[in-house]
Amino acid sequence: MAQYIEVEQAVTMSGLRVVLSPGVPGPWSEAAKGILHVKQLPYTKVRQELGGENLPLMRWSAQTTAPVFVYENERPRSLWNDQLYLAERLAPDPPLIPDSLEQRTRMFGLANELCGENGFGWSRRLMMLHATSSNTNAPEAAKAGASFLGRKYGYSPAAAAAAPQRVAEILRVLNRQLESQRMVGSRFLVGDRLSALDIYWAAFAALIQPLPEELCRMSPGFRRMYTCTDPIVTVEVGRQLLAHRDAIYHEFLELPVDL
Repeated sequence: MAQYIEVEQAVTMSGLRVVLSPGVPGPWSEAAKGILHVKQLPYTKVRQELGGENLPLMRWSAQTTAPVFVYENERPRSLWNDQLYLAERLAPDPPLIPDSLEQRTRMFGLANELCGENGFGWSRRLMMLHATSSNTNAPEAAKAGASFLGRKYGYSPAAAAAAPQRVAEILRVLNRQLESQRMVGSRFLVGDRLSALDIYWAAFAALIQPLPEELCRMSPGFRRMYTCTDPIVTVEVGRQLLAHRDAIYHEFLELPVDL
């Protein structure tokens, strides 16, 4: 079981501190943990209160969500690409950003489609928020949480209706990318070695089909919410993308997932 400290204590510490939501397999957080695991970077886990006011975190990082990287007295980093660049600087080996400009451009472009605003993770959040907001039998606490996140992600019924097609389009592009890599003899999404893109996909694939219970002991509620049944999306996943997720986890990432 992961050990967490409170924000107030973390502020006074040195080294790398990472704000996470205990017990919640958020894909941005799991990808950040995966990058740190591959680079064998030691860090202290700091508690974020999911859906709470998080006033100490607001004072520290000027925002209230996770993950956040804070290294020594440097500025807090709450964006996925800022976190990747910091990890690369602190532990250059193994590199997770390709040297080649062409490969680097491809990696960051596809990673943004997974992690960025209006991307895969964002759109799947809209789909999950819609499922809760439109469910008349949903508990009031769940609806309140959906309302809170809906303001962050710009939820509207129209945005949620458009989300499955966006997710499917991104999956089609990832499938083509993986297939093109297979044709040149590479088992990675970009280049001939592990990159951050492989880790991002491994983490974000949970929003379609979570890892089995013995590898990721997430709550039944989160497992139901994360599992995608929309046929527009599921028809595009394909066996090879999920097999790639499994291969990356088993060879490079921490299992079972420690929430």
